[in-house]
Amino acid sequence: MVNEMIAVGLGEIKVSKNPDSTLVCFGLGSCVAVGIYDSINRIGGMAHVVLPDSSIGLAHGSPGKYADTAIPALIEQLKAAGARKSHMRVKIAGGAKMFASSPGLSNVLDVGTKNVAAVKKALASCGLRIAAEDCGGRAGRTFMLSLKDGVARVRTLGRSEIEL
Repeated sequence: MVNEMIAVGLGEIKVSKNPDSTLVCFGLGSCVAVGIYDSINRIGGMAHVVLPDSSIGLAHGSPGKYADTAIPALIEQLKAAGARKSHMRVKIAGGAKMFASSPGLSNVLDVGTKNVAAVKKALASCGLRIAAEDCGGRAGRTFMLSLKDGVARVRTLGRSEIEL
């Protein structure tokens, strides 16, 4: 069967049980892709986190946009599809520093670092550890999670594809 690519757009959460599919976040800059896979039940999900904290905007209707709301929502959707939390493995990618900035603005414009920290905090709050990650730097990425085997791959501009 042909591998189906399931694109996960900005602020989206997608879950699938189809072992012939791959979840993918294209063009990650400061955003963070969070892939979670239950290897026993072969169920995977991905969130495309755009911002660290829902307190800076309205999360209504788009829990995937913010790290603090995306992680619990992704876990709940995985559980609703039949995944067990004890079998979940987490892989993340993204969080690049995409904007050159003036000395006084470097912290304000470094959304990528804030996103990675917020994702890690939310995962820890939900009792999940990160099995693998490819975060930071200054280049955009594409993150793919195969639902056949839970293997994650990252393509980064100017670097060979890596497996997480």
